[in-house]
Amino acid sequence: MSSCTSHKTEVSSPNNNIRLAFNIDDEGFMSYNIKVNDSIFIDDSQLGFEAKDGLNLSNSFEIIKTEFSSKDETWEQIWGENKIIRNHYNEMAVHLANIDSIYLTMRFRLFDDGIGFRYEYCVKDIDKIILTDELTTFNIRNNGVSWSIPASFETYELLYRTLPLNEVDNANTPFTFKTQSRRDAETQSIYASIHEAALTDFPEMTLGLRPAKDERLKTKDIEEKFKVQGSEFKVQLAPYPDKTKAIFEKDNFISPWRTIQISDKAVGLINSNLILNLNEPCVLEGDLSWIRPMKYVGVWWGMHLGVESWVMGDRHGATTENAKRYIDFAADNNIDAVLFEGWNEGWDSWGGRQNFDFTKAYADFDIDEIMRYAKTKNVEVIGHHETGGNIINYENQLEDAYRWTKEKGINCVKTGYAGGLPDFHNHHGQHNVRHYRKVVETAARHHITLDVHEPIKPTGIRRTYPNMMTREGARGMEWNAWSEGNPPEHHVMLPFSRLLAGPMDYTPGTFDILFDNTRNSPLRKKWNDNDKGNSRVNTTLAKQLANWVILYSPLQMASDMIEHYEGHPAFQFFRDFNPDCDWSEALQGEPGEYVAIVRRAGEDFFLGAATNGEAREIEIPLSFLSCQLSAVSGQQSVYEATIYSDGDDAHWETNPTSYKIEKMTVSSNDTLFIKMAAGGGCAVVFKIEN
Repeated sequence: MSSCTSHKTEVSSPNNNIRLAFNIDDEGFMSYNIKVNDSIFIDDSQLGFEAKDGLNLSNSFEIIKTEFSSKDETWEQIWGENKIIRNHYNEMAVHLANIDSIYLTMRFRLFDDGIGFRYEYCVKDIDKIILTDELTTFNIRNNGVSWSIPASFETYELLYRTLPLNEVDNANTPFTFKTQSRRDAETQSIYASIHEAALTDFPEMTLGLRPAKDERLKTKDIEEKFKVQGSEFKVQLAPYPDKTKAIFEKDNFISPWRTIQISDKAVGLINSNLILNLNEPCVLEGDLSWIRPMKYVGVWWGMHLGVESWVMGDRHGATTENAKRYIDFAADNNIDAVLFEGWNEGWDSWGGRQNFDFTKAYADFDIDEIMRYAKTKNVEVIGHHETGGNIINYENQLEDAYRWTKEKGINCVKTGYAGGLPDFHNHHGQHNVRHYRKVVETAARHHITLDVHEPIKPTGIRRTYPNMMTREGARGMEWNAWSEGNPPEHHVMLPFSRLLAGPMDYTPGTFDILFDNTRNSPLRKKWNDNDKGNSRVNTTLAKQLANWVILYSPLQMASDMIEHYEGHPAFQFFRDFNPDCDWSEALQGEPGEYVAIVRRAGEDFFLGAATNGEAREIEIPLSFLSCQLSAVSGQQSVYEATIYSDGDDAHWETNPTSYKIEKMTVSSNDTLFIKMAAGGGCAVVFKIEN
């Protein structure tokens, strides 16, 4: 990396398609704007913070110097959608100071696929900084369409909305949208997503829509000036109970990166590595072979259905006998691991202040015998730490719990935070962000990987701590067990929204898609006495297979109870599937409509395609197969494609379990024609023949 000193305040992406300008007005207020293809994309947008005790973090700044640098490197990750990542950017670091001896570096990095910027503050002669607001805005020039969930500091498990930009009152991030730019007298689409990277010691940010500018303007001329403008969103930070936003017991702080991924195609957002590139390299040292992707099944779905329970009793799921049954199934079906929920004491305290013991198993769950048995079958056991939101109880046991877990031979733990937090903290504020980080670091010291439910949203720290493997953080499969379920468009919305942030433990793969075919009714049969009759899985079976590819997670679950997989021909796809992929690419798609994604693991390719509530036909050129050449002849390889698709009469409402399996020989010169039923999908395994 090289640098030079200048007072220039503009920087462009390596391909020059994106340009950012930093500005200071006469009063020292800071702003920025962004051009894409020489057209304004983000209009002048405010920067800065507000703080207690009269700290002036927003104005009276002057530029001391401006430094420019560039980097172009590749780095390799232990696991991920792609093992090899290119990190190519131009950076502008603007060093500022104001009359109150407050020093600030505004650091901007521009990539070909977007931008990131962050604040680096230092305040002299002070030992505490208390932030009360962030002033950052994103003033999107033109109106457009957006895809998001409402802003919430407690949950991400909300349904996605498709709305015009100027009708979004608030939103969580990633906040994905489509607008237009002009280039060479032509209108071009811009797909973008606002998020954050490297959230480690800060409250999360959401977005709130500011009032339309023309509601505050006084003259007709100014109204005309702003008429073309779209929407201005301001950052909203998750607060402490006293409404302050962040507290630092020192004289400096660095914010997370504020990010905007940018592409001319929707799938370009999925293929972006910007969030990862804005995180620090891996800090874990030594042999990291304990961090590895896995397929798993588990004692889980039956509890959500109500046919099993987390609490010890007649319906208890996590028993020694049931554990061995699941371990046998995993061993017989090329599955790496088994998850057991409800294994430990404390579940009978649910509904009050949950108080779990993370080192004491229920009497009917003989953990030593189960671990011995699993070892003989070469099957891993995934532990489970449900906190019920009682993080005080969890932190009091944290060190002992992870030491005990590792001593038992458990190398992966699923955590959960379903419940209110003590002392009126919210799930996404700085207090809990610090807790999540503490858990990741504790697990790393004990060589344990994590699957976090009710998490803080992913922001790329899996690069720094690759033992942080996957998270929930959206409506997952369990919602289908006790609600109206996730609608057909949900699964083709997630790759363009939540999954832009990082892997998701959606837990796909439910085969028991029951419905009342005696009356040809869209209402399903009841799973249990608590089922009001409207709960169901709103996909075809083929789409459940496709979701194992589409909804990326290095820990990928087959979520159904294992009796529904026994002898089922379609389950062969999961037996063959490998979550440890080397390369991935989103090939086609539009948010909420459809998507097609391919991944390579070793020599095998796995393709997943899915649609919303509309039937759809797509053509997939198989040119991606050309990256595999015969080591001997150097000629293109030939593959056997096993295609799992919707039956001719399939429909997610009336005939979801109709499917067919076909085989054909293909090469990179061929095109695959995929026909998907309403709410359907297609999954393909490509295995090399020569």
